[in-house]
Amino acid sequence: MITVSLIVLHYKGRKLTAQCLASLKKIKKDGFQLKTVVVINNPEENLTELVKKFPGVTFLETGRNLGFAGGNNFGLSWVKKKGSDWLMILNNDTLVAPDFMIELLKAARKKSEGGIFAPKIYFAPGFEFHRERYLKKDLGKVIWFAGGRVDWANIATRHQGVDEVDRGQFEKVKESEFITGCAMLIKKEVLDSVGLFDPKYFLYYEDADLCQRAIKKGYRLYFVPQAKIWHQVAASSEIGGNLHDYFLVRNQLLFGLRYAPGRSKAALIKQSLRFLLAGRPWQKRGVLDFYLGRLGQGSWGK
Repeated sequence: MITVSLIVLHYKGRKLTAQCLASLKKIKKDGFQLKTVVVINNPEENLTELVKKFPGVTFLETGRNLGFAGGNNFGLSWVKKKGSDWLMILNNDTLVAPDFMIELLKAARKKSEGGIFAPKIYFAPGFEFHRERYLKKDLGKVIWFAGGRVDWANIATRHQGVDEVDRGQFEKVKESEFITGCAMLIKKEVLDSVGLFDPKYFLYYEDADLCQRAIKKGYRLYFVPQAKIWHQVAASSEIGGNLHDYFLVRNQLLFGLRYAPGRSKAALIKQSLRFLLAGRPWQKRGVLDFYLGRLGQGSWGK
């Protein structure tokens, strides 16, 4: 029987994690075994009540904040030793449809060349970027991710379908250039071949980097619309601000100078010099830390 290990990274928001785990309890298990693991990436937060409430879940403690990349690597390393055919990364601010894993695995059986699979991800009702645009009946049907692509001209990852109401326009399993780290089902052999997330990123672009390494090894990435989850976007981390300024600017340089075409690399370097001269304080710090090799957590939180 196929075995799946599902990893939920917890940094803050115990209510979110509890809601996510409650939805995972309702998963239909047809033809596979599921093991759920919560990685506690915040040593200052006590989750004793969640440990008691969800006795079938394994809770692991990192002892310090390892970031998105390092925290998920902590869990991936642990479950790989235990043995699993598939490993799933899932944000703690998500809720899943009961059959979402069945649908992902069904697609994986048909697409044997696939290495990473993603569900269709909706905004959870009330968490839309532009919620005033939508009718009440459309809430819960507004798309956040329906496949992804890499915009190499601007060194950015783009979500297809974002902000669109789902009216059946994304109903075919299709190849994707990018899979968001919000929800990734990864074949174990992919991680054996390309390694885990690169901890140099700490936060942001680590998912795009893993996808690029998988593609370069010949694996394909697929979006599976029949598998559905809902994302409470920005419920566990604020959008904008110094954190985004720092990690997005620094990690865009790291990702772009690794993988982008030559012309885009030149434009990226020019942009970094503009940030260094006239950017916001944490944009300047991000550029400086990149060129000084201060990666991982870098200057953030110090």
